Amino acid sequence: SSHSATNTQPSNGNDSKKFKGDVRSPGVPSRVVHVRKLPNDINEAEVIGLGLPFGKVTNLLMLKGKNQAFLELNSEECAQTMVSYYSSVTPVIRNHPIYMQYSTHKELKTDNSPNQVRAQAALQAVNALHGGGMGSVAISADAGSMAGAAAAQSPVLRVIVENLFYPVTLDVLHQIFSKFGTVLKIITFTKNNQFQALIQYADAMTAQHSKMSLDGQNIYNACCTLRISFSKLTSLNVKYNNDKSRDYTRPDLPTADSQPSIDHQAMAAAAFAAPGIISASPYGGAHAFPPTFAIQQAGLSVPGIPSALASLGVGHTGMAAAAAAASRLGLSGLAAAGGHNVLLVSNLNPESVTPHCLFILFGVYGDVMRVKILFNKKENALIQMSDGTQAQLAMSHLNGQRLHGRAMRVTLSKHTTVQLPREGHEDQGLTKDFSNSPLHRFKKPGSKNYSNIFPPSATLHLSNIPPSVVEDDLRRLFASSGATVKAFKFFQKDRKMALIQMGSVEEAIESLIEFHNHDLGENHHLRVSFSKSTI
Repeated sequence: SSHSATNTQPSNGNDSKKFKGDVRSPGVPSRVVHVRKLPNDINEAEVIGLGLPFGKVTNLLMLKGKNQAFLELNSEECAQTMVSYYSSVTPVIRNHPIYMQYSTHKELKTDNSPNQVRAQAALQAVNALHGGGMGSVAISADAGSMAGAAAAQSPVLRVIVENLFYPVTLDVLHQIFSKFGTVLKIITFTKNNQFQALIQYADAMTAQHSKMSLDGQNIYNACCTLRISFSKLTSLNVKYNNDKSRDYTRPDLPTADSQPSIDHQAMAAAAFAAPGIISASPYGGAHAFPPTFAIQQAGLSVPGIPSALASLGVGHTGMAAAAAAASRLGLSGLAAAGGHNVLLVSNLNPESVTPHCLFILFGVYGDVMRVKILFNKKENALIQMSDGTQAQLAMSHLNGQRLHGRAMRVTLSKHTTVQLPREGHEDQGLTKDFSNSPLHRFKKPGSKNYSNIFPPSATLHLSNIPPSVVEDDLRRLFASSGATVKAFKFFQKDRKMALIQMGSVEEAIESLIEFHNHDLGENHHLRVSFSKSTI
């Protein structure tokens, strides 16, 4: 990269030479955002694309040798929206999770090095296309000459899913299409008995790249083929965030009531017309996945065509359920998340961390098979999940959360499995195999745990409480580790369940690790998970 990434001889003091990578917390808001861990082959347009959904990008400095960049937005508000959005949804470019935080610099001053001339040209091209402004992704026809062919195309793709032998949810689409850039909005619907979606990226270049890579691919083996074209629309207007439509730039939208439309059900009936195998699904509700044995009994060994997936109304975390059922049915393909099922966790507290505590915490988002704390660098651990979707879920929910006083970093590892030590070479209990643990939450296909996956929260959901245990017992138990219990409430309809609110998210995380599966007597082991409700 050019000299603008170096930090030698401080010449006139205000040029870009003094931009070292900042290593710091998200910290004090600034309209300059520091972006790290970019892939080696990153280009200017992709970095600008990270900022575009949130406002006008006014300057850019690429530090290619360091895999970093600085992005300046037109206001601090835009930068804040961007940093907070990406702290809950880690952006992934070509399988690299990207990290960002506010820069200590309040604005970027750039020079005329070749590196910078390229960045300025990219900015001009993008701004000519986009006009400024939050999410205004309308492309005018006359900008076509500016960015060549891409402008004639739209940032919105129209997707038709053919051979729908298997339910495809909004989350599955989001997961697949996010591999090529930030997905801003998705709307799904059924038309002419076909499941279709409109997917909006920040710019037409990303849409073009995604279309080239995904058109004609199967989501699962031998079924759910993607047919992709550019939409005539240049921007989507999403009114509700639910399982049919979502605007990822507007987490504040209402959910409204999303009922599966009649043709969804007609289509489900037509697609899964296999009378007599499992005619009425006893596993009803959102996840009507038959258990594997039912399919085997029916003598169906055709991979990819489960016979009685009777329901398409899969809820918000249907992605995990679909993928878990898919992995049991031997389906692979895009939605199996490319085999990245090992996570690298760093910045752990070496004094306190154990394989068991990582097993319990990561087990909230998937079934943990093995955990290895690195012998010579105990701040780091490898965690093998049972599939790639669970790894993605755990990464997006736990990256940046605090454990034992430190913010964890969670990324996808290049390893495909975690090796166990050889016989007689035990590594002081730093590697543990949990593949036969009775504590896996997602073993049962279609388990209701799939629909209760929430980000870490200060309020915990408790269940399996025996009748003899009263509020005071539970308050005392959770306070016994030194944490603060702020509120407690039994469920009115079912005293086996309760909500307990801790002093902070960090306390809740430690309480979940400590008290999940705690023996309350009478053969009742407490179950603890994060709640979406507050008390």
